[in-house]
Amino acid sequence: MMAIDQALIIFGPVPSRRLGCSLGINNIFPKFCSYSCVYCQVGRTSKWEVKPRTFYQPEVIQAAVVAQLEAAHRAGNTIDYLTFVPDGEPTLDVHLGEAIDLLRPLGVKIAVISNSSLIWREDVRDILSKADWVSLKVDAVDETIWKRINRPYKILKLHEIMNGIRQFAKQFHGQLVSETMLIKGFNDSQSSVAGVATFLREIGISNAYLSIPTRPTAEADIQIPGELVMNLAYQMLASKLPQVEYLIDYEGDNFSFTDDVRLNLLSITAVHPMRESAVNELLERSRENWSLVGELVAEGRLKEVDYLGKRYYVRCFPVRSNNNGSSGAD
Repeated sequence: MMAIDQALIIFGPVPSRRLGCSLGINNIFPKFCSYSCVYCQVGRTSKWEVKPRTFYQPEVIQAAVVAQLEAAHRAGNTIDYLTFVPDGEPTLDVHLGEAIDLLRPLGVKIAVISNSSLIWREDVRDILSKADWVSLKVDAVDETIWKRINRPYKILKLHEIMNGIRQFAKQFHGQLVSETMLIKGFNDSQSSVAGVATFLREIGISNAYLSIPTRPTAEADIQIPGELVMNLAYQMLASKLPQVEYLIDYEGDNFSFTDDVRLNLLSITAVHPMRESAVNELLERSRENWSLVGELVAEGRLKEVDYLGKRYYVRCFPVRSNNNGSSGAD
């Protein structure tokens, strides 16, 4: 059996603007997804999938989480959530429910951040119901806008996804939140935001998050809405929903580290591009030299990306073939 790179499965602990100190679980191969969102921080989708399949065995995920939790505890870090937030769609993992069951005895709350695309499936809704906290993406409720911003796989249907969200909201007993990424010229019009607000009120969402791209995006021409537009969007949602919050600030440089800083850098940047200042802070606190970053860049494992006047470091992924030996989008 081929050895599995733990840095591809576990990342963090990382500071989360919603979940405190989060240990991320990347349960999907890079970059398998049902969407290819224009703003995605890990680039365009390289392998389209809409049918749940096997990626990592749940026992492998459990072992990786346990090892990283132990390392985090040795470093004095407290983990608030184990978060399934891969660089693709987590519900594509047919073993997601089994993995959640194996992690439950660890005594840490479990979160899943989903793009909602497969929630029309009853089995996916049942699996998500196992989590303590679920975030569902709702960028648009208009099909034309949805296709333009999320670029879904061709067989997906927005009305089925919205009905799936409605059904899930009725059966889920944990905390259900939504996230809407606003992109200038895509979904920031008053009519688009009003449609999202009405839908979120209908399903009884507890917390609605408004976000903007704060890291490098899949497409270079993506722009952030202006302050007046963001404020109006906030007010429109707040008039219909009990709790609305911005996700527009940088989450900070306070990334936790364990006893393997090289692994920390590779695992975090696999899903979460890191600002140069955050990398520097991590190296200083772990008493490592910046030459480590230079080595990873020279090895082709990290790359430098400039975005909105800031330098970021992102993980370079190996090319992975699909079952028939080909790679790339269908």
